[in-house]
Amino acid sequence: MKKLLLLIITIVALPKLNAQEPAFDTGEWFKFKMSYSGWMKAGNATLKVNQTKLNNKEVFHVVGKGWTTGMIKWVFKVEDRYESYFDKQSLVPYKFVRKIDEGGHTKDIVINFDQEKNKAHVNNIKHKTKKVFDTEPNIQDMVSTFYYLRNKLDTSVMKPGDEVRIDMFFDEENYGFKLKYLGEEIIETEFGDIESLKFRPYVMAGRVFKEEESLTLWVSKDKNKLPLRIKADLAVGSLRADLEAFKGLKHPFKIVVN
Repeated sequence: MKKLLLLIITIVALPKLNAQEPAFDTGEWFKFKMSYSGWMKAGNATLKVNQTKLNNKEVFHVVGKGWTTGMIKWVFKVEDRYESYFDKQSLVPYKFVRKIDEGGHTKDIVINFDQEKNKAHVNNIKHKTKKVFDTEPNIQDMVSTFYYLRNKLDTSVMKPGDEVRIDMFFDEENYGFKLKYLGEEIIETEFGDIESLKFRPYVMAGRVFKEEESLTLWVSKDKNKLPLRIKADLAVGSLRADLEAFKGLKHPFKIVVN
């Protein structure tokens, strides 16, 4: 459950980075519904784009939330909150917040990025520790990655088999995020049939996922690059997340069949 909540906030893919017309703007909001093994409601997640000033810089402030519902809530309660403050032009992050409670496992972390010196200043509020880590140039956090890639996705050069790696910093480590483009597909959604781009993120096989290719995701084939669906084959059962509601899109949302 918690792995899918994290992936909803982070996943979108591209085989080539180019400057594009912005895919989003202030006021955009997504809501996702999650189900376990195809029938049991598991939870919800939301993403909201705001704007503010951070150290006298104009930034986007994105808040992502995830929580369990229904029967699963009584077995394994999840309440997660993620925040990212990133530059409105370059889309590189300056600050990241992770505050979670997953079945009693809690974290309260604030990361400040020095993009000029390639450093991540990690303040672990729960454990009252402060550390500094080296990062890759133009490092992304798990929330800013989603918006950065949506703005850089060049669909005109995509072909099945294309892969991409993105440098992210998460908690206290640098993380290489790798995805493969699988092709186009029309999928049935609550909004109608939607033309989509299909991707395969690589994950670590083991306790949570059956194998490294256990995840599949679909992104709308339009200027918005909406995350429409994520499927995960787990070691026990499966999880699925579907876009349930949205508002504040920057571009028209294309529907093949109502």
